[in-house]
Amino acid sequence: MKKIFKLQEENKNSDRLVEAIKHDIRKYIKRERSKKLPKDFGFWDFECRFGQTSESAVSVHSAQLIVELDKALSEKWNACYIEIIAKPAQKPQTAPKIEEK
Repeated sequence: MKKIFKLQEENKNSDRLVEAIKHDIRKYIKRERSKKLPKDFGFWDFECRFGQTSESAVSVHSAQLIVELDKALSEKWNACYIEIIAKPAQKPQTAPKIEEK
């Protein structure tokens, strides 16, 4: 998903607009996680970017999108750019524990 969301609109409460954006983000992530994974992958990972424009967007963790959206509302941005790209990923291999006696 690559989209510019308006945070300020005439005759609309900006808090309601932000709640609708949060709902869209959560719905998109849930939909992507429910898709079938390719063989040899364990979970879906998300590459996310957030900013006022696509050029000024910075990489953020998917869990931080909601926090960044709240910051944008408090700073009274007119619009924000959100990019979420799903990619399959594997858990890193951990070394087996060796018990010493």
